[in-house]
Amino acid sequence: MEKNIITSPDTGDSCIHVKHSSGLDIYICEMPGFSSVEALFGTKYGSVNTMFKMRDDKEYTVVPEGIAHFLEHKLFENEDCDVFELYAKTGASGNAFTSFDKTCYLFSCSKNYQDSLRILLDFVQKPYFTQETVDKEQGIIGQEIKMTNDNPEWRVFFNMLRCMYHSHPVKIDIAGTVESIAQIDADLLYKCYYTFYNLNNMVLSIAGNISADEVLAICDECLRPCEDKGLETVFPDEPDDIVMPEFFETQPVGAPIFNIGYKCHDCRGQERLKKTMAASVASSLLSDASSDMYKRLLDEGAINSTFGTEVFNGDGYFTVIFSGESSDPAKVRDALIEETDRMLREGIDEKDFERIRKSTYGMLIRELNNVEAVANLLINAHMDGVGPYDTISVLSHMTSKDVLDFMKEEMVREHMVMSVIEGEAD
Repeated sequence: MEKNIITSPDTGDSCIHVKHSSGLDIYICEMPGFSSVEALFGTKYGSVNTMFKMRDDKEYTVVPEGIAHFLEHKLFENEDCDVFELYAKTGASGNAFTSFDKTCYLFSCSKNYQDSLRILLDFVQKPYFTQETVDKEQGIIGQEIKMTNDNPEWRVFFNMLRCMYHSHPVKIDIAGTVESIAQIDADLLYKCYYTFYNLNNMVLSIAGNISADEVLAICDECLRPCEDKGLETVFPDEPDDIVMPEFFETQPVGAPIFNIGYKCHDCRGQERLKKTMAASVASSLLSDASSDMYKRLLDEGAINSTFGTEVFNGDGYFTVIFSGESSDPAKVRDALIEETDRMLREGIDEKDFERIRKSTYGMLIRELNNVEAVANLLINAHMDGVGPYDTISVLSHMTSKDVLDFMKEEMVREHMVMSVIEGEAD
């Protein structure tokens, strides 16, 4: 087992990467002088992974929407006790989350990280499902789904995705639907578990006041070797065009809320990283509080301080989103189109570009001094197929032409959608 030290040429920060004999990728960042520890044990398995097969399978398996999230909930239970009871004894705070493309189990603590790490590695490798507990969980998650369906911010986001995507499962709620989770049983959970929770498809990242040798010794003690069975996931063919340009829904909100998004072309690895950073700078140039468009829309009362932007992407999907509250979302949409067209005609002001680029660079540097941010950086970079410090490197070499090229190729009005939640009439 060889320790590979990965060092940022820009900042000098470093971490350790080990490909463990069990098949697990391990990332360790020793941060002496910090008081806390953050660990994440994750699998590249999220809500979009509804169709898959192993190397020896002849046919693809298709599973119900929401099963990745369902499995995450059930893994916290074992035959003896609840995992949170075990963490309570070590003083750690445990949690988990399922996103569109990953599921992670985590803990944070200020002491006894060794015992907490043993708990994390142990329970994630010990599935225990019965039909009785599955039936009980269906009722619990069903209520959770109904609650999120009443959440305007959640609704406006997924309505936007449904305007964009014809076939890709990213348009489906992470938790699935009440109907889809009703199809889940214990056997199906075990099938998904042994498919995606193979250590060759998983990552452990840990950062903070730790010893790499101690971490690796615990891994040697707790990890059970897995054979790489050649997992392959696929997605339905997704056309470039959008489904519909706009969608309106009525909910009890104090002010109309909106998501305006561009459906961009899918890409992976380094290409996606470069595109993500160009998209981030482009959207900031448009929506930053110091931009001309922001100040004009604010003065006109078309937006308020909730106006913001996000680059949202993963396997098979890539979008740039502008969101907020507005009495006239169409005015915001038209302003985005006009300002994008103006930048493409006249170019980007180099002072504005450098200000945004340096501000983003500074934020990334600050995160390297945050234990939680570092642990998340390590696992996210691996799952995205890039190095932990590649984002800083890409940003260091970015030019305004890179941003303009992205805007020209991807921020196309024909691929723009608007989702609005309006207030109920009096």
